[in-house]
Amino acid sequence: MSEQTAVPVVRRVDERHRYEILVDGARAGLTAYRDRDDRRVFFHTEVDEAYAGQGLAGILVQEALTDVRAVGMRIVPVCPYVAKFLKKHDEFADITDPVTPEVLQWLDATLGR
Repeated sequence: MSEQTAVPVVRRVDERHRYEILVDGARAGLTAYRDRDDRRVFFHTEVDEAYAGQGLAGILVQEALTDVRAVGMRIVPVCPYVAKFLKKHDEFADITDPVTPEVLQWLDATLGR
């Protein structure tokens, strides 16, 4: 039988505009966002290679989207991983807005790219 692994913890880090997933206190991954009015625009998700294959991205995004709902905001899934996650988890459909050219232009300007 394999050794019991630590339960991952997800936290919102507002000053860095992201949610982080921690394993044994170490950051294993993140999903980054910017807020536009009442919408949280997710644009990037990553998990460190050392933690790949453990389902951490799914846990991270699930917790992040649950938090978005709890604070009364809506989701805009620019990040391909978040968009893919939402296709399999229709429980967030009621708070998901489409990615539009306007949102993409705003995001590029906000991120300075």
